[in-house]
Amino acid sequence: MSLYAPYFVASYYSTLEVLIGIVSLIILVSSIDDLFIDAWYWTRRIWRSATVWRTHTPLEASQILARPEQPIAIMIPAWLEYDVIAPMLENMVNTLDYGTYTIFAGTYRNDERTIAEVERMRRRYGQLVRVEVPHDGPTCKADCLNWIIAAIFAHEKAHDTEFAGVVLHDSEDVLHPLELRFFNYLLPRKDLIQIPVTSLERDWYELVAGTYMDEFAEWHAKDLVVRESMMGMVPSAGVGTCFSRRALLILCERDHNQPFSVESLTEDYDIGVRLAAYGLKGVFCQFPVRYEVSRHTWFGYGRDRQHRVEMPMCVREYFPDTFRAAYRQKARWTLGIALQGWQQLGWRGGLAERYLLFRDRKGLVTSFVSIIAYLLVFQVMGLYFISLFGIATLRFPATIVTHGWIAFALAANAVALSLRVVQRMYFVGRIYGWEHALLSAPRMIIGNFINFFAAARAWRLFLSNFLFGNKLVWDKTMHDFPSFELTAHRGQRLGELLVSWRAVDESSLSDALVTQAETHMPLGRALLLRGALDEDTLAEAISFQSGLPRCRLSEAAVKAHATDLPQRVCVHCGAVPFDRTADGRTQLAITGPLSEEHAQELATHLPDGYDLNIATESEVTAAIRIVRGMEASINEGPAAPLLGELLIERGIISPADLQAAIDAYDPGKHGMIGEFLVERGLLTPERLASAIDEQQRQFAEHRQAAPKAADAPADETTSEVG
Repeated sequence: MSLYAPYFVASYYSTLEVLIGIVSLIILVSSIDDLFIDAWYWTRRIWRSATVWRTHTPLEASQILARPEQPIAIMIPAWLEYDVIAPMLENMVNTLDYGTYTIFAGTYRNDERTIAEVERMRRRYGQLVRVEVPHDGPTCKADCLNWIIAAIFAHEKAHDTEFAGVVLHDSEDVLHPLELRFFNYLLPRKDLIQIPVTSLERDWYELVAGTYMDEFAEWHAKDLVVRESMMGMVPSAGVGTCFSRRALLILCERDHNQPFSVESLTEDYDIGVRLAAYGLKGVFCQFPVRYEVSRHTWFGYGRDRQHRVEMPMCVREYFPDTFRAAYRQKARWTLGIALQGWQQLGWRGGLAERYLLFRDRKGLVTSFVSIIAYLLVFQVMGLYFISLFGIATLRFPATIVTHGWIAFALAANAVALSLRVVQRMYFVGRIYGWEHALLSAPRMIIGNFINFFAAARAWRLFLSNFLFGNKLVWDKTMHDFPSFELTAHRGQRLGELLVSWRAVDESSLSDALVTQAETHMPLGRALLLRGALDEDTLAEAISFQSGLPRCRLSEAAVKAHATDLPQRVCVHCGAVPFDRTADGRTQLAITGPLSEEHAQELATHLPDGYDLNIATESEVTAAIRIVRGMEASINEGPAAPLLGELLIERGIISPADLQAAIDAYDPGKHGMIGEFLVERGLLTPERLASAIDEQQRQFAEHRQAAPKAADAPADETTSEVG
């Protein structure tokens, strides 16, 4: 064996040199491509700063604010987005400085958790419409978007309106307040408007998520600018994209009512190419605005610093922070843009378009070459250290690497890599500061490994579909959404809050306020009795206003915890136990904030503590009946009118006398509350009977209007909470 060892080592060394030559050549071609983009960008930037920017008056916020609002639609496709879509919608509505917009959220019929969250937000915000895809998911994002587009056009007909533009967003996006006003300013002159997309800032140790910060900071500041200037085509980024109504009509007409291609997993890239082919105008916009950001200090030590950063208006979001989630997401991008784009678009167009197509697709090869390069460097370093420490004495002259064009290629690649690192640091530092600029260099290595696994997965999925017909579906990426303290409407009066949500109009609120003044009943109840509001929306408003979580009651949960709180306390406080946490805290359902007296009473009977949750009035009323051992059905239908409120409305009893009676009322001792009120001399038996008849009549009307409501008869026991 020792006889052949020198020949084996020599063959290995020679093969290594040949591979180094091939890999260095491929990297050199890719580096020249990158340097061309760099040269185009910096030359254009220097030229425009010396010419255009000297004479051009920049657009100011006052100009976009002065333009009259046009109706704009926002579409949000959702598959398994139950964890982020509600806070995203809440943040959107509280952030946007715009009035004339409607949100269309698309959900699949078999995605119950996302449907429940969207419905909860729909009851809260009058400008939200849920669109149901009429088949099970997942299919592809384009399929969901096509159903949303159809719903938007149907909404236009039903409401006799026309949307000037349709904005595409995902359920993890964080919007700038002026975004819709900016789109409104450019519509209908532009058919596709794309604003930059950036990552929300991550901590220094979140290396995978940091690669998204780095790549998007450079890509959306440089590469998209070059693309637009080279060929006038702007690829949609999938979020922060506004389409004119004309663009969508042309796409529907020419593509059989399928504006988004269901044959592509990157429908955003595809639609940008098709719009350019149809001669429509696209623009990539960088409108400077200011962001207030909280920035962590170096490696997280010390106090956070508040910074005011001026940067282009953009859509911000959290990208994946795990290696697997990152390469799976990028595999979908690679599959749709590079492989499916190659298959469906070929190499059509002029020289500039073909060049950019090459740039989009070169990653199918270079993603593998970069990892091979790392392996080669590792082996060369290993051979060097083996020789340095005298572990092996065999030496062979470097016949290729140190001479001729290979040496030149290696040197050129080293220079190109240095320029690549410097530019990456520049673009990252502009947005995220010098700390992340320094970290962007080592994160480039992590990004290369992510791209390698993404390309491998993309090839596997593509070949599996091409050779065996395996279906390509929406490869779901789970998202995070930042925690914002949304206090814009907290503390606001209930009526004002409901009007701001478009849940009720000013006229209905005025009528309900009159009813409230005449009867002394709560405003929410007055709105319910007038049919201006539904129970779920009222519960959502009280939940948001009070900062207490929303809950849903079930008969099984209420029965399981019926003995956790005395019946009398449940009636007095209007609180029903329905769960208990691991540390013994009781979960209580209420219809609104408690008085201090009731809070103290609950604390006396629940020494381990309790948490309050908002439920609808009918749920709590039915739950109290269940606690008392009576027949009741918890449902989402309208509540039966409460006996106490009927008596107040008729002027038979005052609110103060009713509350005093309820505080003294003990269900175990006094039986029916109506009879107890008679015993206390607060009303006569005749008036009680008349009120019960009216209660049953109104309940029958409610049940007829909502046939899915409980079929338990109404009597005075439905008024346990007054």
